[in-house]
Formats: sequence, C-alpha cells, structure tokens
Amino acid sequence: MLSQGFVSAAAIAASVLFILSLGGLSNQEKAKRAVWYGIVGMAVAVLFTAFGPGIGGYGWMLPMVLIGAVVGWVVAKRVAMTEMPQLVAALHSFVGLAAVFVAWSADLERRRVLAARAAEASTEGFSAFAALVATKAPDELTFLQLEVVFAIFIGAVTFTGSVIAYGKLAGKVEGKPRQLPGGHRLNAGAAALSLLLAVLYLNGAGFWTLLVLAALSFFIGYHLIMGIGGADMPVVVSMLNSYSGWAAAAIGFTLSNDLLIVTGALVGSSGAILSYIMCKAMNRNFVSVILGGFGGVSGPAAEIEGEQVAIDAAGVAATLNNADSVIIVPGYGMAVAQAQNAVSELVRKLRASGKEVRFAIHPVAGRLPGHMNVLLAEARVPYDIVMEMEEINDDFPRTDVAIVIGSNDIVNPAAQEDPASPIAGMPVLEVWKSRVVFVCKRGQGTGYSGIENPLFYKENTRMLYGDARESIDSLLSHID
Repeated sequence: MLSQGFVSAAAIAASVLFILSLGGLSNQEKAKRAVWYGIVGMAVAVLFTAFGPGIGGYGWMLPMVLIGAVVGWVVAKRVAMTEMPQLVAALHSFVGLAAVFVAWSADLERRRVLAARAAEASTEGFSAFAALVATKAPDELTFLQLEVVFAIFIGAVTFTGSVIAYGKLAGKVEGKPRQLPGGHRLNAGAAALSLLLAVLYLNGAGFWTLLVLAALSFFIGYHLIMGIGGADMPVVVSMLNSYSGWAAAAIGFTLSNDLLIVTGALVGSSGAILSYIMCKAMNRNFVSVILGGFGGVSGPAAEIEGEQVAIDAAGVAATLNNADSVIIVPGYGMAVAQAQNAVSELVRKLRASGKEVRFAIHPVAGRLPGHMNVLLAEARVPYDIVMEMEEINDDFPRTDVAIVIGSNDIVNPAAQEDPASPIAGMPVLEVWKSRVVFVCKRGQGTGYSGIENPLFYKENTRMLYGDARESIDSLLSHID
C-alpha cells in the first residue's frame, strides 16, 4: 500500500504528462510522442490510485481493469479510422455513465456515515470513500451533495447525448433534427424539474430524488442531441467531449481526487474552446448549437438549375496533365473509401511532374475535428502542403483544378448564395472559383446533412462517380 505522499506526487506527474499530451496533439509532427505522454500518464494515474491508502477490493478491481484493458485493445485494433468519430462519442458516454454511478454511490456512503453518526456508532471500520466521508464536517457534506447533483446531471446528459451522437454518426439514427412536440419547452421543463429535485434533495429528501434527477437528465441529453442536425454533428462531438470532462471533474470533487479534477478540467475546457472555434468556423451561435434544434432547413431551398455532368478517369487525367496548380479537398467520403493512400500516390505523381499540389482542410471536414489531417498524415502526405481553410481559400481563383473527394457541405456554395439554406453563412471552401472542379462521389445523393449542393450543377464542375479509392486508382494509370 502506497502512502498519500507517493499518490500526490504521482498525480502531479500524471497531470503534467496529460498537459504535455494535450499540447503536443496540436502539432502533427509531435502527435505520436504526445499520445505516448498520455498513455504513460494514464498508466501512472491508474497504478498509484489503485494502490493508494485505504483502497481495497482488489478481487473485484483487478479483473475489471484487465477486462477493460483487453476490450480497449480489441476495439482499438478493430475500429477503422472512418469509425473514430462514433468511437469517441461512445467513449464519452462511458464517462457520463460512470459519473452517475459514482455520484449515486457517494450519496449512499454519505447516508451510511450519517446513519452511523445518528446512532453514535463508530466509523473507524469504514474504508476507502466512506472513511473519507466520515472525516467531513456538516458544511463539507453539503458541498458533497452539490457535487453529487452536478455529477448526476452533467453525467446523465453526456451519456444519452453521446449515445444518440454515436447513433447519428454510425447511421443507426437519422441525421436530420428531430424533436418531440413542445421542442425546447420540454427541455426547459425538464431542466426546471431537475432544479426542483436538486433543491428537495439538498433539503433532506430521499434517494429517489437522485434517481428521478438522473431520468430527467437522461431525457435532456437524448432530446438535445436528437434536435441537432447532421451539419452540426462535428460540433456536437466536441461539445460532448467537453461535457465528459466536466463530468470527470465533478467525480474528482466528489472523490477528493485532485488528478480527476485537473484532467477533467483540461478535457472540459479544451472541448469547450474547440466547440467555440468550430462554431465560429461554421458561423454558428455557440449557445444555439448546444441548446439543440439547429441543422434543419430554415426555409424553402433555392431552386437549382442545370444538370450534373459526368466524366471518366481519362478525362480527369487529361485535364490534370495540362494543369499547373491543383488543390485537393478531402472529406468523409475519402475516409469511408480508405482512399488516402491512393490520393497520396496521386499527389506524389503530380508533384513529380512539376505541378503545385496542396490540400485544403475545412475545420469541420469529416465527422470529427482533425479527421482529415490524421488520414493524410497516416498516408504520409507532407505536412507543408496541408493547408487550413483561411490559408488557402483565396487561392482558388488562381487554381487550375480543384478535386473534391467525398465532401459536400464544406464546398457548398448555398452557404453564400441561399439565405434559406441550413448552412447559410457558414464559411466554405470556394472550390467553384477554380477553372475546373472535379468531384469524386459515389452517386447523385445529398451529403450527410441532407442538403443539396449547387456546386455539382455548375458549368465548370464535372462528376467522377464511383468509389473514391477505385476512382483515384483508375486515375493514376492515366497520369503522365
């Protein structure tokens, strides 16, 4: 059994490693090392917490840790990059549910200690968290109750919200916004009832208040995320990441665990900042998105004239062979087709023939922030030709060819041309200003958010239909 001094020192070391990990993930070249910082930090945190003072029940703990480690390893090995957004959402749900269970357990232990005090019985036999609660003064127990309420509310909202986000990202739940009759009034009513239950609980009501509070919070999480459309799902994932962090911090306060407080605050604040940045990039109101109900059609869509004109790989290659500058815009379709390696080979061949080739990355490309950057790094695309939207958007009018691979909403001119569009006002990559635009797409359907794209009907746009990897592979044989 380790002393409290060792545990505190380990918590500081793990916190530093987590901060280094989070900071390193902002740079592609340092990302791999940053991941190892996080792995080592988590190993230190688990080891020193498990063998800290007053900890027991290893007959239950060690098998659970082993089972969790094996499941995590198997899932990580099997999940493809295309499934990472839904995996992240699923993992957020576990954090939320853990917060609810810990909060319930904490209150049961609090009640056990109070019962012992009322009976004037000894609390010396208590261990682990109960022993900690036994040392608290009445005002500290009141703060514990506040922490329990917060952990249950934010944890339950995170759990069901993350489950719905997983369902939408995985295609198991319809991506369009859906709300029950009453819409936001139902959410407001559930929140008001949650506040009333919290007051009743703090004034001595029974454990039932926490059960009903959890049920209402589960509903709020479900209804909030059901009301958010596919166009806003990347922000939702980031927002739920923030929620899971605050839930972890709440658990930390409840358990008097400094490490959980620090790491939860890191995750919560970084997720909130990222959500704000993404909302700004999409010209969305941050508060409006987190309250749900956005991403749907705000009026009749503008009528689209023209028709989609198809082209074959040979035709695309002929234009590329005569081009001097090319910008590639990757999207979720590239991830689904696992076409990143074929795209990397195309870039290598084009650059070898003296052409300027760059990538344009929209802040919300794919279904997870940084999704495209990770795929391109995996395919060993040079970092210096991967450009963010604000760095490259003004270059499209001077570009010979823009190639859109599996993207829809982030290159949709309706954001600028149609005030009634669900994405009206959202900054987009202005690929249509290039001399020629080639769009690699499976078929003529709409994108994830269900919004029609006028780009596909413009005179300088040609559609290369088919699986993205197969299309790029067939293109490679025609490039000089």
